[in-house]
Amino acid sequence: MSDVAQDTRVVQGTGRLVSTERVGAYHHLTFEVPGLAEHARPGHFVALAVGGPTSANLLRRCFSIHRADPATDTVDVVISPVGAGTEWLAGLRAGDEVDVIGPLGREFPVPQEPVGCVLVGGGYGSAPLAWLARSLRARGCHVEVVLGAATAAKLFGVEEAREVAHGVTVTTDDGSEGTRGWVSDVLPEAIRRAGGGGNVYGCGPMGMLRSITDVAAAEGATAHVAVEESMACGVGVCMTCVMPVVGDDGLTRMVRSCVEGPVFRGDRVRWDAFSNGLCRVPDDAVGAPRSGGH
Repeated sequence: MSDVAQDTRVVQGTGRLVSTERVGAYHHLTFEVPGLAEHARPGHFVALAVGGPTSANLLRRCFSIHRADPATDTVDVVISPVGAGTEWLAGLRAGDEVDVIGPLGREFPVPQEPVGCVLVGGGYGSAPLAWLARSLRARGCHVEVVLGAATAAKLFGVEEAREVAHGVTVTTDDGSEGTRGWVSDVLPEAIRRAGGGGNVYGCGPMGMLRSITDVAAAEGATAHVAVEESMACGVGVCMTCVMPVVGDDGLTRMVRSCVEGPVFRGDRVRWDAFSNGLCRVPDDAVGAPRSGGH
């Protein structure tokens, strides 16, 4: 499980859209939600109702918090409009209102003493990383950022990362910006520039999170990853986001990404259970079906 205690106050309220901006392939939205921002930390997320009061879209959409400002009661999210719900959100105008629940989940653990830290983001999964980088810099940590995407248009947060990190490395699958290849190709050197060992924080596709966990282990670092399991409710009720994670007792349990996560230690996630976008229940998990029935 994550090694961060969950004592966050959760707020449900009306979010008024303050601004919306197209950024490359994504949309950057800022909502004013009274009382939410003061409890938010990097790694938390919000669940937004979509479609309006007469919509048939019953399920919320969950997004990492890009940043939160208690002074203005605002929270920012970054979305990729790829379906009915996210397209509806992308079409909102300033002044429109959305029902918001947050902050939800467990945040990224921040070290008490200065250590080397590498932050790795894939696509718009990089949304919370500049905010996290500021928290780490405030504790005296050396911060390197690695951002990757399929192509330059799908990168997010490069300029902001350059403002807050000691160093930024960019990769694209097609070579349209930065180094051609994957974030895992350049991660070992980034860890060494940060001083070796330390922490690696990741947010992005599951395949990327598995690869950076492997690299972190090989370099003597600890990976903390914000997983991208599909969340239908965001509050631990529907059980659609369960995944196998090894607990402190060494046993594998199916846990809810939205409540026990979304941030887990990478070496606790049973990556062997994921294949082709699906997750199976490992045979040795607590409560797993046995031959001949339960």
